[in-house]
Amino acid sequence: MLCDAHCHPFDLERIFPGAEEERRRLGIFCAASAADPGEFEYNEGLAAAGPPLLCCYAVHPQLPAARGNCSESLDALDALARAGRLDAVGETGFDLYNAAFRLTEKLQDELFTLHLETALRYGLPLVLHVRRAMHKVFARAADLKKCRALIFHSWPGTAGEGEALLRRGINAFFSFGTAILLNHREAIRCCAAFPAERVLSETDAPFQALRGRACSTWGDLPAVLGAMAELRGGAKPAELEGQIEKNFRGAFCGGKD
Repeated sequence: MLCDAHCHPFDLERIFPGAEEERRRLGIFCAASAADPGEFEYNEGLAAAGPPLLCCYAVHPQLPAARGNCSESLDALDALARAGRLDAVGETGFDLYNAAFRLTEKLQDELFTLHLETALRYGLPLVLHVRRAMHKVFARAADLKKCRALIFHSWPGTAGEGEALLRRGINAFFSFGTAILLNHREAIRCCAAFPAERVLSETDAPFQALRGRACSTWGDLPAVLGAMAELRGGAKPAELEGQIEKNFRGAFCGGKD
């Protein structure tokens, strides 16, 4: 089964009507991100109809720069986790990509602490968004080691940083998407080098479009898988697909169906 470790179905459907039909046709098992209660409820509706979809929720680290007050979204996080409706906490993390985001760094730190505490309290995996902030991840390594699983959406680091996280005993998984089709050299290097049992595939649909395209879609996933297989010494795509599904279930479901 094809697995998408990170996507945004609500946003994708607005840009690409019929997206869910494409997911059903391809039979993709995905982890769907939401940053407000309405998005989360939309994803829950998709999960009820199949194919399998896992519901994730968090206050995205970019939101403080756009919205300021995130208290309502934080209240929803706690309520969803308490009700057992969450499959993962995410995407949370740190974004220091530009000046506007850097101005909210202190608030991002506070938000991340709350998300991490929620993940630990309820035994949930944590999905991370990190841009120009790997130092902040390493500063939290002792706490992150306690997480059931840590899924790095669109892995932003180096091969050495990924290996260092694993050496620290963090149950980390590294997800790759269209960046490897766009010739991002470090992503390509990492995808080729990381242990097979640690890699995941994703689309980040609709937010990581290939050149000349309006958005990324679930239809990009077979090409991502094919590129990953080629980078990993010409592995057979079908075999890699099976390994990634095993990794996906291990990271998000604890190995359960």
